[in-house]
Amino acid sequence: MMEGIGKRIKASRISAGLTQERLAEKVGISSTYLSAIECSVKEPKLSTFVRIANAIGASADDLLADVLSIKQYEQYIEREERIRKLPLKEQNKIYRVLDVMIEEAEKE
Repeated sequence: MMEGIGKRIKASRISAGLTQERLAEKVGISSTYLSAIECSVKEPKLSTFVRIANAIGASADDLLADVLSIKQYEQYIEREERIRKLPLKEQNKIYRVLDVMIEEAEKE
């Protein structure tokens, strides 16, 4: 994970007035794991990343802004917009499929 994401998560958490412990509780992860994410020691799963973004009121766009190339970023934004237009049930299906694909890719 790029260092910027962890720093952006931490800054957004502080702006939201949350401690690591409180955010970890809201997201359903340990504060140790959250600390590792903020320090760029560990990378969160996509579903965890989304829960963190929602809990701190930050957009994924803002948290990922300096990580993706412009073209990748534009494609990411377009996909996210398309997904957001779908019913929540369909959004969850897509994210579950992505989680499985990511887990499989990580095994390789």
